[in-house]
Amino acid sequence: MPPPRSPLSRLLTVLLAGLLAGLALAAAALPASLLLGYAAKSAVGSYAALPEALRTPTTPQRSYLYANDGTTLITTFYDVNRTDVPLAEIAPVMREAIVAAEDRRFYSHGGTDLRGIARALVANVTGGGTEQGGSTLTMQYVRNVLKTDPNRTAEEQAAATEQTVGRKLQEIRYATALEQRLSKDEILNRYLNIAYFGSGAYGIAAASQRYFAKSPAELTLPEAALLAGLVQSPDAYSPIDGDADAALARRAYVLDAMAATGKITAGQAAAAQAEGLTLHPTQQPNGCTAVAEGHDDWGFFCDYLRQWWLTQPAFGETVAEREQALRRGGYTVVTSLDPKLQQTAQEQATAVYGHDDKRALPIAAVQPGTGRVLAMAVNRHYSLDANPDGQANHPNTVNPLISGGGGVDGYQAGSTFKLFTMLAALENGRQLATGFDAPSRLPTRYAAEGPASCGGRWCPANANPQWMDGYRTMWDGFGRSVNTYFVWLSEQVGPAKVVEMAQRLGITFRAEADAAFARDNAANWGAFTLGVAATTPLDLANAYATVAAEGTYCTPLPVVSVTAADGDRVDVGEPSCRRVLDADVARAATDAARCPVGQQTTYGQCDGGTATAVDTIVGRPVAGKTGSSEQAATETFVGFTPQVAVAGIAANPDDPGDAVGSAVQAKVIAAVARTIRAAVDGQPVRDFTPPSRELAGEVRRPAPQPTTTPRQPETLSPDVLRWLNRGPG
Repeated sequence: MPPPRSPLSRLLTVLLAGLLAGLALAAAALPASLLLGYAAKSAVGSYAALPEALRTPTTPQRSYLYANDGTTLITTFYDVNRTDVPLAEIAPVMREAIVAAEDRRFYSHGGTDLRGIARALVANVTGGGTEQGGSTLTMQYVRNVLKTDPNRTAEEQAAATEQTVGRKLQEIRYATALEQRLSKDEILNRYLNIAYFGSGAYGIAAASQRYFAKSPAELTLPEAALLAGLVQSPDAYSPIDGDADAALARRAYVLDAMAATGKITAGQAAAAQAEGLTLHPTQQPNGCTAVAEGHDDWGFFCDYLRQWWLTQPAFGETVAEREQALRRGGYTVVTSLDPKLQQTAQEQATAVYGHDDKRALPIAAVQPGTGRVLAMAVNRHYSLDANPDGQANHPNTVNPLISGGGGVDGYQAGSTFKLFTMLAALENGRQLATGFDAPSRLPTRYAAEGPASCGGRWCPANANPQWMDGYRTMWDGFGRSVNTYFVWLSEQVGPAKVVEMAQRLGITFRAEADAAFARDNAANWGAFTLGVAATTPLDLANAYATVAAEGTYCTPLPVVSVTAADGDRVDVGEPSCRRVLDADVARAATDAARCPVGQQTTYGQCDGGTATAVDTIVGRPVAGKTGSSEQAATETFVGFTPQVAVAGIAANPDDPGDAVGSAVQAKVIAAVARTIRAAVDGQPVRDFTPPSRELAGEVRRPAPQPTTTPRQPETLSPDVLRWLNRGPG
């Protein structure tokens, strides 16, 4: 119900009505051209003086997120469900229906229909039946823009719909000015893109999808007439949320109006009226918890993209502005998500642990050389739905279990961190052939107490002395994951350089204790090489992707392209890469990383690995590393080819003390390997570039040794972990 008008307002309305009624009577005796000229002069206004929103529309529009194929819809973001479309993509029958329903003289007036206004004002003042608006389509467009302009205050927006003479005169001035500059078709197009059609649908594109699940170009006569009838009273006439009978009655009115204007015949109108109400209502998804049905696993990637978006200055100076841009800017975002690879990764994660399992296997896949994130899977539903009592994060969660952040620090990844020690050593003059007679236990320079100490010094051990002890190089030390070899190597190069190498390759210390140790005491972090710092599958996959790209680090990127509503590309989709390693150093580390997965190096130096099944599963050149944290609390595998790097970490996200157990290691290895195989399926087989002889060093023929893969706890005892928490003595 409109607000009551003051006596003065009613008086002015009567006077204006009398004036316009007189003009209307006089108009009957005047040529149309003179009438239009008089109207234009009476409603003084210039295009340049119009509000910016009327000259350059900034209507809120829905943003679309697609997979990397550009067609698979992930979800949409919006505050207002609207998408602008050009007039050519709107069925002609829809254009004709809206004109017949709302403004039959649209193509003959100059923005203001004096006869219509006079008729409406007289009827409204005298109370002669239903209140009438008398507004042309152009005037309605002005009102819609002013009441939704995001740059206007709430009070200014409310004023755009006040029932006052002043507001009506302003509409007349603005409408006349618009008609002097814009074509009728452009005004009609703008109107159809901003009008509210009920049930949350703003604009004809959203309305076509909401009511009929089709584009506006596909609308039939009965459908167009129904939609055209809704704009007069969207909430009351909506056949979904309002009165279906009223919607049909209003449709009949529109069809009769179209027949009266000659756009359709009386027979066509009758045939359309005889058709029943056939709806195919669809609800547009909104946000990451509303991803496509059956694909709630996509929500984790969607959330990662949203967090990335909020850091991009291209979308606004503040986080709030960037959030508003995503929900109101009408962007088309082609993401880096590969839906087929995502499906494989999700199947592999849930094959190891079901959705209801308290343990999880988050998996991430990254493209070397671009940093594009191809898949993010975990055995959880991305959902705000409640969990059963006592189950904090399963089966439903929106926590970033794969990428970290928001209170998720990550998980220990065990001996996968030995890669950073090897890279630091190679960069600082060591060769792959660097040898050391690795003992079962290695006394170090770091003070420690308890069972893990040797005479007051930290003394790490090999879990399987028979298989690990003895003379080792980087090749077989990495292949057999020999703890004492890599702790020794870390001491030779300096733990601070190992920590710096990990950070250079993108390992982020989200846990406060890890960050403090890296900042204040990295030189004494001898256990870092054994993977005691928390990380995430995404960080780990991207670090190994840097090696796969021969030393080129790329910031993780969740998009391929972002296009603004006006069709311009936003400069945020290109990879941000830089060289962080000498190419030969990266090639040398890759050569050694062939050993764990059951393949052979360029120089034939592999003689056993911890994940030899990978060679058979992937079936092409591949490299990687396993990692087990203390007492098998977590189990990790990360593997890579020149085209993809994939990491998976089995853990209990809610309880780090709940060990996943060593038995799951083989399943984790297989899950990651099968994901790699799916990623490279159909791509050319590419081999790794061999390292130089200079960096390889003097090659020797390894002595025959057992090649079976025993169980290998690869990090530290509880005593040493407690020691790490307090720092060296």
